[in-house]
Amino acid sequence: MKPIYLDYNGTTPHEPEVIAAMRPFLEEEFGNPSSGHLYAVKPRQALDTARRQVAGLLNCDAEEVIFTSGGTEANNWAILGTAHALRGRGRHIVTSRIEHPAVLNVCAFLEKNGCTVTYLPVDSQGMVTIADVASALRPDTILISIMHANNEVGTIQPMTEIAALARTRGIRVHTDAAQSAGKIPVDVAAMGVDLLSLAGHKLYAPKGVGALCIRKGVMLETFMHGAGQEMGRRAGTENILEIVGLGKACEIAARNLEHHFRHMQAMRDRLQAGITAAVADVRLNGHPERRLPNTLSLSFRDIEANRLLEAIGPAVAASAGAACHAGSVAISHVLKAMAVPVEWAMGTLRLTTGRMTTAEEVERAVQIIGGTVGRFKE
Repeated sequence: MKPIYLDYNGTTPHEPEVIAAMRPFLEEEFGNPSSGHLYAVKPRQALDTARRQVAGLLNCDAEEVIFTSGGTEANNWAILGTAHALRGRGRHIVTSRIEHPAVLNVCAFLEKNGCTVTYLPVDSQGMVTIADVASALRPDTILISIMHANNEVGTIQPMTEIAALARTRGIRVHTDAAQSAGKIPVDVAAMGVDLLSLAGHKLYAPKGVGALCIRKGVMLETFMHGAGQEMGRRAGTENILEIVGLGKACEIAARNLEHHFRHMQAMRDRLQAGITAAVADVRLNGHPERRLPNTLSLSFRDIEANRLLEAIGPAVAASAGAACHAGSVAISHVLKAMAVPVEWAMGTLRLTTGRMTTAEEVERAVQIIGGTVGRFKE
């Protein structure tokens, strides 16, 4: 029997509709969409359709969607492209301490190349405060980059309020929506952000494809140099096979957003209730309400997460928030920023449900995790 999969924030399986949509471009339609002959027609049409499908999920114009190789490239382009394009206005960037490495490491690179970066703190629930954002802004601030929802604890940031504040100061805003898109409403127009990153494999599309939504009028330095693909903004022959998959995944997400939300939340809440009833020393990490519907970060006091994962591994696939080796504990940067005490942080599991999660799987996972923690406590 396969392990119960509870790591949907890590990656997702392909939706059957996604596979079906991709199949013709794997088996028959191999043409280059930039070519001038008939073999290019269907790939070009598929590219246009996928762009509209992504735009439909994000509530932006299709012309604002540029396909990338994934969320990491989209984040790199948004931040590096802004830093280069606006270097004449300033060299200060604001981000948070709990961002994905695809943001934090880009900021660290820019610090080595003449930029200054302010890393905002978060509260004990993983929230950035508007007051901290406001106090960090300077005359030379050119970009605020804050993730829409955190990948470890699921806390959803007040991006609409952050973007509104930024507009009063003429500052560009980027948000990494890799975890939120397809789980909660992600409305670029209502949110008011200038740049938004998307990762295909987080919403039941293939790995190796993503998108950057660039609001009309926003100038970015070119990140990929070459020919004139993607409306001249991102060079390289388009990965039609996976772009088609991303487009179909976005169409499915938009069509079934409320249904998927309710299902994932119900499975997560059932999982949380079962584990907290079975285990005495357990705490929730992240905001109890402003949280992704599928994300459950639980800490078990005085238990090493890697040992717990190893014990449940044959039956439950999950991820840890800390790694313990030879008497030392490496706690995730997110839990550190939230000031989770070491005795709790060292025993953190991230359990994330998905569209395919069943009530039977949740009940089995509760029994396995609860029983394993109980044995560790003996």
